Amino acid sequence: MTQQATIDQTKAEAFVGKVLADTTGMTVTLMAHLGDRLGIFKELAANGPATSDQLAGRAGINERYAREWLSAMACAGYLEYDTSSSRFTLPAEHTPVLAQEYGPFFFGGTHQMLVGMLGVLDKVERAFRDGGGVPQSAYHDHFWCGLERFTGAWFENLLVDAWIPAVPDVQAKLQNGVAVANVCSVADVGCGWGRALIKLAQTYPNSRYVGYDIFEPTIAEAAANSEKAGVSDRVSFKHLDVVEGLPEQYDVITTFDVIHDMVNPRGALRAIRQALKPDGTYLLLEINCSDKLEENFGPIGALFYSVSVLYCMSTSLAENGEGLGTCGLPPSKVRELCEEAGFGSVRQLPLENPFNILYEIKP
Repeated sequence: MTQQATIDQTKAEAFVGKVLADTTGMTVTLMAHLGDRLGIFKELAANGPATSDQLAGRAGINERYAREWLSAMACAGYLEYDTSSSRFTLPAEHTPVLAQEYGPFFFGGTHQMLVGMLGVLDKVERAFRDGGGVPQSAYHDHFWCGLERFTGAWFENLLVDAWIPAVPDVQAKLQNGVAVANVCSVADVGCGWGRALIKLAQTYPNSRYVGYDIFEPTIAEAAANSEKAGVSDRVSFKHLDVVEGLPEQYDVITTFDVIHDMVNPRGALRAIRQALKPDGTYLLLEINCSDKLEENFGPIGALFYSVSVLYCMSTSLAENGEGLGTCGLPPSKVRELCEEAGFGSVRQLPLENPFNILYEIKP
């Protein structure tokens, strides 16, 4: 006969409150995504407070749905509600988070990316039972668009303002070129829709850039974005599995939060090492995490491991890969794999960021 554990009622009730908050948070995220998708937050930011009737007219949406959505957002504290006028306001302090596209605090892309993961839940469940994973091709366009908007905030606010200045010799090469042909050559591995290279090309026009990605649909998007930005004369994009080798030697190679996703991260690092010029620099952006689970406890760690199940680990395992997962490259593992790949030095740059660590890696 199994003895029933004694329940601490206070702890049980506190946990019910936590689960309720987490569950509510999920529904609020879905509502926030709808507000972003319909342009409601941006409309309120641009044109000020509104009743449900006024918002419906201004945003071109149904009043009944507007009223219910506004009520949900007011209950969640995303909007303020004035009982005397029945008007809803997006506070100025909330605007950067909800309505400032590519701003440093913008969450619209994150919400879209998370919603885009919901479509693969059945496939993830099947992987739990049978092994394997979920191929990149299974993800909805919302995931890819959300990912581009989410990471785009990094490149618009951190890449040339914080990350590149933290590596003065790289900044000098990008600005002035190098001795051979006076052109600095830059490769971005796992380039996605190309926003990092586009930002670099706009800031440092004297250099030349090429982006590689194993997921072919991203290449057309990146090329179109480059053309639209007016930098296609110095930026190109190619479909390539870098494990097979990079076609040239480069002064600077970058990876932005992609090595932990890879099917063969060790092979990719070896290929990057072989393609880096003797005086070159590899800039590796990876997740800020610990190799000790208990040191990752908290909301950010919960987010990381959940996203790993829903994308990072699963897409690697879908191709019989290593499946490192979102938290699979803490500093100790970065150093181990880089040493294995033949790099001579790994330096963690002194940048404060709860989500990412940037490394300067030399041959």
